Amino acid sequence: MEARIKEELNKIEAAEDVRIIWSAESGSRAWGFASPDSDYDVRFIYVRNRKDYLRLNPVRDVIEWQLDEVLDISGWDIRKALQLLYKSNPTLFEWCNSPIVYRETEEAQWLKDMLPQYFSMKKSLYHYLSMAKSNDHKYLQGEEVRLKKYFYVLRPILAAQWILDKKCAPPMRFETLVDAELDEALKPAISQLLALKKTTPEMGSAHRLTEVNEYLERKMEEINKAAEAVNTERNEWDTINELFLKMLNNR
Repeated sequence: MEARIKEELNKIEAAEDVRIIWSAESGSRAWGFASPDSDYDVRFIYVRNRKDYLRLNPVRDVIEWQLDEVLDISGWDIRKALQLLYKSNPTLFEWCNSPIVYRETEEAQWLKDMLPQYFSMKKSLYHYLSMAKSNDHKYLQGEEVRLKKYFYVLRPILAAQWILDKKCAPPMRFETLVDAELDEALKPAISQLLALKKTTPEMGSAHRLTEVNEYLERKMEEINKAAEAVNTERNEWDTINELFLKMLNNR
C-alpha cells in the first residue's frame, strides 16, 4: 500500500504541476488504533510554480485527489498551510508530527522547524476539547456505543492534558499519550478496549463503559477551566512570509 500511495503522489505532481514537499498519514493509522478495515488518510503539502501565486484569478489552494473505501488523499497548498500556521492550526501540527511519513523534503523540515514558534496552547486546548465534546455528545451517550468513538474522545482529552503538562504540541500516537497522561486506574480498561478496537471492523460497537465515561466527563470540565485561564498568544507574519518566499525560490 505504501508503494501505491507514493505512486499516487507522483501522479498528483504530474497532473497538477506541483511539487509535494510533505506527505503523511493523518487518521487512525497514525494515531495507532486502526481497525482491520480502516482506510488510509493520506495528507500532503505542495508548492506550485511561482507564477501561479501571481495570477489575478487565484488557483484553488486544496487538491482533493481520491476518496474511496481504501484511500482518502488530499492536500494543502503551502500558502494555505502557512496561513494556518499563523493561526496555530492544530491539524497542521498533527500532520507534521505524524509517525507515518510518505514524502519528506528539505522544505518540509523548514516548516517543521518553525512549528514550536507558532504553537498556541489556548487554541490547541479548545480544538481538542471541542473534538472531545462533539464526539461524546453524538456517540457516547447510549448503552451501545461505536468502539472507534471512544478513541475519538479519549485521544483529544489526553492530547489536551499533554498540552497542559508539557506546554507543547502533543504526539500523534495514542499509546504515547496513554502512557504519559491517563490515570493509572484506567489503563487496564483502555488497554483492553484498544486491543478490541484493533480487531473489530470500523462499525463495531460495545457496551458503554461507565467508568470511562465518568472519567471523560470529569476531564472535559477540568480542561475547559484550565483553557479559560491560559493567555492568548499573538503571532507575527514576518517569519512566515520569509519562509513562503524561500519556498517559492526553491521551486
